Amino acid sequence: MARFAAWFDDACPGEIGGPLRGHLIAGGRSNLTYEVTDGTRSWVVRRPPLGHVLATAHDMRREYQVITALRDTDVPVPAAYAYCSDPDVLGAPFYVMAKVDGVPYRTADQIAPLGPARVRAIAERMIDTLARLHAVDPGAVGLGEFGRPEGFLARQVRRWRKQLDASRSRPVEGIDELHALLAANPPDGGAAAIVHGDYRLDNILVNSDDELAAIVDWEMATLADPLTDVGLLVVYQRMDMLHEGPMASDAPGYPSEEEVLARYAERSGRDLSGLGFYVALASFKLAVILEGIHFRYVHGQTVGEGFESIGERVGPLVASGLAAIKQ
Repeated sequence: MARFAAWFDDACPGEIGGPLRGHLIAGGRSNLTYEVTDGTRSWVVRRPPLGHVLATAHDMRREYQVITALRDTDVPVPAAYAYCSDPDVLGAPFYVMAKVDGVPYRTADQIAPLGPARVRAIAERMIDTLARLHAVDPGAVGLGEFGRPEGFLARQVRRWRKQLDASRSRPVEGIDELHALLAANPPDGGAAAIVHGDYRLDNILVNSDDELAAIVDWEMATLADPLTDVGLLVVYQRMDMLHEGPMASDAPGYPSEEEVLARYAERSGRDLSGLGFYVALASFKLAVILEGIHFRYVHGQTVGEGFESIGERVGPLVASGLAAIKQ
């Protein structure tokens, strides 16, 4: 903590008002997220996970860059303070952002007590905000060179195959078939937009007025086909198949999958008729991510609890992806 305090005081003079202490924020299973406080004010620190990771999968500079770029748009993001590339401070690159009060609703038990009307309003704001994110002109906010949209989908298929190969510790039925089908004929993709890469309700902090206070976890953001975000949102809406129990999307009042897609299509003006490929790609991506977390768990490289059943969720994702791409 002393090294961090010295760095932060130099990067943002006058921010620290006393001795610092910090703790791991529960729930992070990819990048590590900590809350740091001086007893009066609090900040959030994001750094990559421990141990076995793909070099490009946890780029803190990109996270910092995108939330800084979006701060003056109508897409809610936390205020960013500073980025550190020096691994001697915390053992890896990291950045500091403001602590935003809000609830990242994940399960039906968490959100259902709000009642159907409030649940629907929150979900509709989530959909509308995704459409607004995809409408932001990347060049106008300094993100014109943030990604390489041409050939993005084919590169995604190759990238997640590479990540899978780096995380193999057991056979996974159907995962190589799913990869082959995705690689065979990826779409050209539509006009590029800023994509979040992991857009879902529990990556959004909802305040006490049911407003979206901040979208967080931008580690996979880039310039790409925006339907990749939509396909992933569909997969997350089906997450009860992964044995996690009723998710937020199962709560009374939450829009159905058809309603979610219809609202996004109306707000964005985009054609969703070819969404099957994107749902399959999202299934493959999430299966590979969970397999990587399972790899780190079995090698003792995870921090926190709740990792022991991660590996059981990979198979259902693969099966869902195969069904989507074969439709």
